Amino acid sequence: MIDKILERAVAGERLGLEDGLALFESDQIEKIGHAANQVMLKWHPEPIATFVISRNINYTNVCDTYCRFCAFYRPPGSKEGYVLPTETIYQKIQETVDVGGTEILMQGGTNPDLPFEYYLDLLRGIKQRFPNITMHSFSTAEVQKMAQVSGLSVEQVLIQLKEAGLDSLPGAGGEILDDRTRRKISRLKGSWKDWIDTQKTAHRLGLPGTATMVIGFGEELEERVLSLMRIREAQDETKGFTAFITWLFQPDNTNMKAVNNTPEEYLKALAISRLMLDNVANLQASWVTVGPEYGKLSLSYGANDFGQTMMEENVVSAAACTYKVNTNQILQLIREAGKIPAQRDTQYNILRVFQDGEIAEKDFVMQN
Repeated sequence: MIDKILERAVAGERLGLEDGLALFESDQIEKIGHAANQVMLKWHPEPIATFVISRNINYTNVCDTYCRFCAFYRPPGSKEGYVLPTETIYQKIQETVDVGGTEILMQGGTNPDLPFEYYLDLLRGIKQRFPNITMHSFSTAEVQKMAQVSGLSVEQVLIQLKEAGLDSLPGAGGEILDDRTRRKISRLKGSWKDWIDTQKTAHRLGLPGTATMVIGFGEELEERVLSLMRIREAQDETKGFTAFITWLFQPDNTNMKAVNNTPEEYLKALAISRLMLDNVANLQASWVTVGPEYGKLSLSYGANDFGQTMMEENVVSAAACTYKVNTNQILQLIREAGKIPAQRDTQYNILRVFQDGEIAEKDFVMQN
């Protein structure tokens, strides 16, 4: 049954709901992965795998969304809550620039105590000091909280964020784009349509974004397929998603148990995503949640990009998931996968191709 589905996908035919369900129900992971790799090679025939030197800066952990799957947040008023001093944020960005970094993924909780001007002033200050850094920052939930606090519309918030220095919108908060699971795991975060509408609004304003899916919550297989189809439909409309990333739910220190969140299930979801998302150019590996060896294997299951160096990471680490990889390790892993490593920027423009044996002159030690 899946042979015909895979043949159609490789031939360029768009897959539907029943096709996606059949693939997720199948245990023929290697066969699905082989087809996904063939599709990836149509998008990226050159033997190159890209990565971006990036840093996560979690400027606050105060959050009033209370997601059951999050081990990072602290509720408003908690003694463990924080907002990073602006000078500390500047220092972290300088450290990123010093090792050739080009991207800052700045995210926090939905902090009700921060006025909208805080974000605008922060972006302006960053761009004044670091005009060449790309601010790939703030989740859709954070944008929606800014709108709530300021009394502005989501569109007005995004316009002002862009004017202040925001360059693109990450896909955080996508999780599963179906309200059955969203109500179970994060009742206050908003509907799947809220996430899609915020992303589409950003795209229309010239702010590209990424799309994501997290598996392992106990979601129905149909919900996974619907998530992919809803991303695909939005991409048909706006063409604003530069990449897609799927990863595994990490349950430690959270209020939930994981269901079928194995590395093999991740590889299958990655491959199916490549087959279903026929209008998204780039798929990232998720070594942060499955480890570097499965990250390397991802490059044979539909991913063309190794993702971020992630100089600093606190959210996944809070769930006791502590895989760490620096730039030169990424170069080695990409080469072991039979690819040529290349550093890219946020928009997938290649900045540097690393020749055989060439290493990064400046590297870093990952921080939490």
